[in-house]
Amino acid sequence: MVSGAYARVLEPRSREELQAVMATCHEQRIPICLRGSGRSYGDANHSTQGIVIDLRGVNRILGFDAERGQVEVEGGVSFEQLWKYLLPLGHWPSVVPGTMAPTMAGAAAMNVHGKNNFKVGATGDQILELDLVLPSGEVRTTSRQQDPELFRAVIGSMGFLGCISRLVIQTKPVYSGQVRVAAKSAPNLRTMMEDMAAHVGDADYLVGWVDGFAKGPALGRGLTHIAYHLKPGEDPNAQATLQVSHQELPASILGFPKSEVWRPLRLLNHDRGMRLLNSVKHFMGKREAKRKPYLQSHAGFNFLLDYVPNWKFAYGRQTGRGLIQYQPFVPKERAAEVFERILELCQERGFVAYLGVLKRHRPDDYLLTHALDGWSLALDFKVDPKRRGQLWDLCDAMTEVVLEAGGRFYFAKDLVLGAGAFQRFLPADDLAKFRALKRTLDPHGVLQSDLYRRIFEPLDHPGPLPLTDF
Repeated sequence: MVSGAYARVLEPRSREELQAVMATCHEQRIPICLRGSGRSYGDANHSTQGIVIDLRGVNRILGFDAERGQVEVEGGVSFEQLWKYLLPLGHWPSVVPGTMAPTMAGAAAMNVHGKNNFKVGATGDQILELDLVLPSGEVRTTSRQQDPELFRAVIGSMGFLGCISRLVIQTKPVYSGQVRVAAKSAPNLRTMMEDMAAHVGDADYLVGWVDGFAKGPALGRGLTHIAYHLKPGEDPNAQATLQVSHQELPASILGFPKSEVWRPLRLLNHDRGMRLLNSVKHFMGKREAKRKPYLQSHAGFNFLLDYVPNWKFAYGRQTGRGLIQYQPFVPKERAAEVFERILELCQERGFVAYLGVLKRHRPDDYLLTHALDGWSLALDFKVDPKRRGQLWDLCDAMTEVVLEAGGRFYFAKDLVLGAGAFQRFLPADDLAKFRALKRTLDPHGVLQSDLYRRIFEPLDHPGPLPLTDF
């Protein structure tokens, strides 16, 4: 694995147990790293110091107001639990990521987004109220109406202010277990962005696949998927399609049990193999684009990362191997030129991304937000220990291009940024407010992770770092 840590892990089974653990660590100055399902790509959910608190055991669904579409859950509830509970009731989570594994507390702490960010915003925009367990064990309830500054700080705070133990979330009514999907092939990146922009006003979901190997006039070629929720009465079999059984992902792919598909994929996990796979996908995408729009289940459309469990193993399982994802967010006015330059830099330096995903976004007002009125391009890079330094140098070069254009970054995906980059894209006032809250709510600085020590601690402690004995 590219990054990781051995740690003592505690697994509370109730909020009371969680409060007791946190209060004890607070009193004894033991560092705490909060962890949901551990699906962040970088070092956000592990720690080389102190203990890790695994929240998945605090996972009850507490109630559902069908009339308002509001569900109350504990922080350890996963997206899989939530959608399987909601869908037979005619509702769907307003925002879901590309995998159903993350917890709701983790999604709020990272402010995760989905393929509909341009339309409804990220996870934080769907949260009506939450409870925050402070390091002292005290519980604070916050919302946009009650203690709004705390609310703005907690969403996207990466677990550095407290642990989200309860949430009230707005869901979306749906009238079918399926969405209508249309595909559109694009000869290059700019055409894809124009295609997606043309549907921002009417689509429910937009996502683009980008071929990182294509060059010249074909730079950034790919495929856009545009999806729409069905309206009342459009699905004659709605009662059946809204059942969980209709949403199950296939058990095998090309005859292989899906849990083992990563093994043959490993044989193609090199530049020549991935160039071939990307070329085949582009060819198949052009054929798909000629089809009429088709129906696909909610789970099938949204949770592509769950089609192949353990897909990341294809990048290698030995220490130092694996993948990193680099995901910049760039204002709409500069996004096309920035992404084209990034793709060119990758090719020039011999580190082509094996997977590229393009999304459209809208801004929000959380203190540590990555969101803006623009686009993101998520790029997956294979990590070879022998070339790791060169890959990190490439990321530094791409970061300069992004920051110069007013871009931002998403810490759920990051493993390469330093504190200097962080300070350059976050407004100074927002960062100052967050740091002041951190000192108030966590005066001993026990809430930390390897990500915290990489990004935040150099700002707060320019001298020797504390808590190094744990």
